[in-house]
Amino acid sequence: MLDLVAAAPRSARPGDELVSKLQTICGRENVFSEPEDLLVFEYDAGFDRHPPSAVVVPGTAEEVAEVVRAAREAGLPVVPRGAGTGLSGGTVACGGAIVVATSRLRRILDIDVEGRAALVEPGVVNGHLNDAARRSGLFFAPDPASQRCSTIGGNIGTNAGGPHALRYGSVVDHVLGVEMVLADGTIASFGGRAPDLPGYDAVPLIVGSEGTLGIVTKAWVRLLPLPEDVRTALALFRDVETGARAASAIIGAGIVPAAMEMLDRTTMQALNAAFDAHLPDDAGSLLLVEVEGQAEDCADEIGRIAAICSAEGGSGLRVAADAAERELLWKARKLGYPALARIKPNNYLHDAVVPRTKLPAVLRAVNEIAQRYGYVTANMFHIGDGNLHPILLFDARTEPIERVMEASAEILKVAIAAGGTLSGEHGIGLEKNEFMRWVFTEDDLGAMRRARDAFDPDGVMNPGKIMPGGGACDDIPTERIKRGLAEGMWV
Repeated sequence: MLDLVAAAPRSARPGDELVSKLQTICGRENVFSEPEDLLVFEYDAGFDRHPPSAVVVPGTAEEVAEVVRAAREAGLPVVPRGAGTGLSGGTVACGGAIVVATSRLRRILDIDVEGRAALVEPGVVNGHLNDAARRSGLFFAPDPASQRCSTIGGNIGTNAGGPHALRYGSVVDHVLGVEMVLADGTIASFGGRAPDLPGYDAVPLIVGSEGTLGIVTKAWVRLLPLPEDVRTALALFRDVETGARAASAIIGAGIVPAAMEMLDRTTMQALNAAFDAHLPDDAGSLLLVEVEGQAEDCADEIGRIAAICSAEGGSGLRVAADAAERELLWKARKLGYPALARIKPNNYLHDAVVPRTKLPAVLRAVNEIAQRYGYVTANMFHIGDGNLHPILLFDARTEPIERVMEASAEILKVAIAAGGTLSGEHGIGLEKNEFMRWVFTEDDLGAMRRARDAFDPDGVMNPGKIMPGGGACDDIPTERIKRGLAEGMWV
């Protein structure tokens, strides 16, 4: 059985000359190179881990550029890192890389109320931007589950989504422009405050590129006015399939909620055990639906949603009377993930996307896979846009990681066979790079590589991420396991 901590390879320490140069650029207190200091930078919220050669915490875009140039002169790649909350291994430092942490780049530089935009540095926490915007009657729509700790730079890197992506879209729909340090240390700007600028629109290419094109040092993001009214409803169903049919019926009726989330029985029982949530033990699924807009429209839509849920076999319908009650209804969704730790200490969480109409069949297949491998599975996901989050629960102390990775690969295979794709919001990173051939042809991948090479011809920015193949991360045991699974299941 693979011991992830014991198996994590050790990186060679950078030379004293390079460390001294980095300290000159950013200050001695902002450079870390001792092995004990690097431990917390070996991993994100996923399973892959590899120590960086050094960690640098610059305080300005100019310092980032100097660090990139110093690393280039030393022949070392660079990996950008935000809060480390990612789930795809996107900030794991392969190939002896230097990590550039953005935690000091955390200023909200401007909130343009009239123009409904904000200029922020990449280390700004998503929730902090929202708090500041709401004081001016605005909000930043992307709301990943990690909203209270994940940063704007990381959200841009993975094109993060969240519950409200159903109505508002993912981060790519809300980034107007970026300032970015390129692989040669050049500081370049793409897009800007004004929409529809002339020239090639590179911003959608940069969003979701996971640090493989450069390091974002500033971003203009779109803000939206707070809605006049918000209504939130909860309905219970006998099983996930019935709840999924109700969700499809709501969309089919022409209603596009702001958010539509689902929890299964396993998750609800865990919530009851952990937080005394008072959810009925016999319910098979919980559907949480939120609408936003004009008060008259919201009242009409929530009434229609209630009627549809009832017609599809829903029960226990509850509509929040005020903001405090809305927060209580959302609490179950937000506390579901930590509640599952009472069942097993470890989990493998995926974020495959499938067509909404295929959800019942895919969920059946996911549960069958989990049962065959002997895992408890929980489902807590963005049902409105088909973004699944099947969670395999296990104990890494006694159950081999190789086996749970194999079961997870089978789940991805089912999602892709249903017409879905690998990721909706977590990114590809190291976790799913070897499975990219399941979705894209070699010509497709070649076009992506040429686009990356236009920004970074030497492949020094976050090597080993997104694209399959390449040797930058070959000494990571979990990467070798996934490569074998991807090749063995590739049809």
